[in-house]
Amino acid sequence: MRTLRLTTSKKDIEHAADIIRSGGLVAFPTETVYGLGANALDEGAVRSIYEAKGRPSDNPMIVHIARFEDLDELVAGGSIRISPYAKLAAKKLWPGPLTMVFDKNPAVPSVTTGGLDTVAIRMPLSEAARSLIEQAGLPVAAPSANISGRPSPTTAEDVLEDMDGRIDAVIMGDQCDVGIESTVVDMTGDTPVILRPGIITKEWLEAAIGCEVEYDKSLLKKPEFIAEPALGAQADEDFKPRSPGMKYTHYSPKAKVRIIEGDGKFFGDKVMQLGIEAMREGKKPAILEYGGDAKKAAHKLFADLRELDRQGYDIIFVRGLDEKGEGFSVMNRMLKSAGYDIIK
Repeated sequence: MRTLRLTTSKKDIEHAADIIRSGGLVAFPTETVYGLGANALDEGAVRSIYEAKGRPSDNPMIVHIARFEDLDELVAGGSIRISPYAKLAAKKLWPGPLTMVFDKNPAVPSVTTGGLDTVAIRMPLSEAARSLIEQAGLPVAAPSANISGRPSPTTAEDVLEDMDGRIDAVIMGDQCDVGIESTVVDMTGDTPVILRPGIITKEWLEAAIGCEVEYDKSLLKKPEFIAEPALGAQADEDFKPRSPGMKYTHYSPKAKVRIIEGDGKFFGDKVMQLGIEAMREGKKPAILEYGGDAKKAAHKLFADLRELDRQGYDIIFVRGLDEKGEGFSVMNRMLKSAGYDIIK
């Protein structure tokens, strides 16, 4: 398969929309990361996403829409049935990096939702993304446009590194502004529950909708209790992830990632010691330090991990962040990229 390189021009967006309507796959930029899009209501097209990514079939997709009214064909009972706080979140935070989980309309194929009775939906802020959805005239299922388990792509070049020859087209937009995936919030219960943290923090969401928001307990568990075979824990075969990123190891470069927690002096001393040990073993070490700036880390982390892979580094030492606000969201990605290998 030849993967087309398309621009963000009106003509090319229309071409990309034609591909989506015909059951094809198109990678496109959003404000968070690049998504790999297909018709969310076409079982065959969605299965093609799983195949292209090598993605486990019980890992649900996020469905992207262009208008609030698009919820009507996706949510059980239509948009009038969603909770007042979900409507308020949509009013204040859509379009934007927020995904909300609702009870699904039976018209949404089970393959799109990973076999769940709920559907995750977001309205992206990116003009190119919304234009593509509008031109396609249908909801677009779109996980990140990378091989499953790799760092999410924040540039078109990142997408092509993983997907060239696997998909029909890539819309070659700019680097993504946010750099980590959207916040995912379960809106099906009495209290909103964050399933995946993102740049829209718990505090930001609470201020927007005027009610308490909880974290899913899995986000607060220690590694030994996580149902993650790659971490050496016993797999929980009955666990069904309610959001992308809850069950499987993600964001991992080819290089080994190790997180060092502590102040600048401790980090510097440890990097010196461990870096020398690595070089004695014939390994090429690299350092990532964001100066405690969580927003900068969010924007650069995935791009930096990919770039260090391209440069042939074997081990990457990353200074951890304070797990508050945006730092909690970025550390969620750092910890998974490192397989919870933490040095304190």
